[in-house]
Amino acid sequence: MRTMSGKSLFKSGSLEAALWAQIDPAAMPRHIAIIMDGNGRWARQRGQPRVAGHRAGVKAAREVVESCARICLPVLTLFAFSLDNWKRPPQEVDFLMKLLRQYVRRDLDYMRRNNVRLRVIGRWQELPAAVRADVARAVEETAANTGLQVVVALNYSARAELVDAVAALLREARHNGLSHVDEAELAAHLYAADLPDPDLLIRTSGEMRLSNFLLWQLAYSEIWVTETLWPDFSTAHLLQAILDFQQRERRYGGLSPAAERARRSPGVTATGGGRARSPRGALLPR
Repeated sequence: MRTMSGKSLFKSGSLEAALWAQIDPAAMPRHIAIIMDGNGRWARQRGQPRVAGHRAGVKAAREVVESCARICLPVLTLFAFSLDNWKRPPQEVDFLMKLLRQYVRRDLDYMRRNNVRLRVIGRWQELPAAVRADVARAVEETAANTGLQVVVALNYSARAELVDAVAALLREARHNGLSHVDEAELAAHLYAADLPDPDLLIRTSGEMRLSNFLLWQLAYSEIWVTETLWPDFSTAHLLQAILDFQQRERRYGGLSPAAERARRSPGVTATGGGRARSPRGALLPR
């Protein structure tokens, strides 16, 4: 696959090029969300302090952002700091705040040059003043960019997001006499209501839980879990996740195409189980 300029997206003969060659550009997800997990375990396995894992995790995040921009993904959401993360040792939280500031400052120029827009969801106004200032500057200076939207969940909790949405609805009810709420109305009051829901959720480190992340938006998302720890997550893992996503059959509670044909034609037997199969195979173990 080549870019509009004619240059290859990935080095010829590389694993990334082999994976990308199997991906259908017409069936790309619009929105990928990632729970970046495993920094502490990565550091512990190497006899290093947890902060070393967080520092390595930033490098992985940078690679994924750059790769998503390269393949023209519309939206990438990264779970960076949870409301629950305040329970961690103060020294670790302080380091995470410093790391966040360093990332935003260092990568702002990249975002400007590559048409990447930074957005933030969560109660990030409650973060330390210096962190808020750096984040607000990056958000403001990239607001007009029209390429990849990188949404960083900071001081985020899905339950808190729903509480904030309901609180906003109650304020509207008091001031404007709002008397009816449906799914669309509630969704319109979420933190980034204009964005499509994630098509694909990626979770690293093998954990099988959502960790209070985008609980409303992930209702029909495909979930891809890898044992790989976040600092070791690479472009190849990202492309493998997209390839696997394209081989799944999304039914949104309805019937598969084969089952629907069988329903309409009683003499036809549905085959294929519930998943679409393809000769394309996994090149990268999870």
